[in-house]
Amino acid sequence: MSEARVPKAHFGICGGSGSLGFDFPQGLDDPRVTVLAGDLTFATPFGESPTFTHFRVDGPHGAHEALAVRMHGWRRGVKRADASLQTFWVFHEAGVSKVLADGGVGSLNHLLDPRDIIIPHDFIDLSMKQDIYVRGDHLLIMRDPVCPDLASRLHTGAAASFPRVFSRGVYLVTDGPRFESISEVDYMRRLGGDVVGQSLSPEVFLARDIGACFAGVYIVVNYGEGVVRTWEHDELKAVFFDESATIAKLVVDTIAETDPASSACGCRDLRKPSLLSIPDARPEHLRPKPAPGD
Repeated sequence: MSEARVPKAHFGICGGSGSLGFDFPQGLDDPRVTVLAGDLTFATPFGESPTFTHFRVDGPHGAHEALAVRMHGWRRGVKRADASLQTFWVFHEAGVSKVLADGGVGSLNHLLDPRDIIIPHDFIDLSMKQDIYVRGDHLLIMRDPVCPDLASRLHTGAAASFPRVFSRGVYLVTDGPRFESISEVDYMRRLGGDVVGQSLSPEVFLARDIGACFAGVYIVVNYGEGVVRTWEHDELKAVFFDESATIAKLVVDTIAETDPASSACGCRDLRKPSLLSIPDARPEHLRPKPAPGD
């Protein structure tokens, strides 16, 4: 059943395949974490939202509230673009200023091995998603798509738990859900991709659309086809489930250590008022509310 009002939250968490094998956040049994409500769904202009968990994390900057969704809101029978719009509409209504994501990726770069961690600094979007925006009233400048402050915190935290962590890399986005052919992987490598996956876009630009910072942490779960050697399903499955709790803790640590009010990263300066006026035909109560500072 849909809730009438979206609770306020500082952080939006797009839980992906990196934490898929873990009951986030309650499975951590972390004294800093208090679950405030679970199984929350909301009516959005883009359809019924996925299920959210509302929780609080206590840290040195005070108590921070967050809304978390599993698998980026994807679910059978709902187009992934619609799921993304539903998720980020909820984040916008909640007043989210920082978005964190996780996921599993395939290696396009022969130097990247399974269980390596990458915090991408840029992306190439080869997906076919169109007309994707929650607000649509700003020019979205993507020269620096990832928040440097959030990315640095994720890198520092990951380096304490994983032997190989990379603070830069290009994430090439596809629609999926299938894996790529050998020829496609060769093409993607020549485009400049380091890893391939499905869960950085449209999240990265929807975060900017609603005026929030974005960063993600991704674990390599397999070699791309034709890279190093043939990947094995058992190895991929083991990476997913062995490292889920560690990635979940990394996300909570980042929430605890980050001041959601900080804007020194400059991300908000990369969103400018649009020069185009697109009429909004939605009822007033379903339109996104102005973000703070707009």
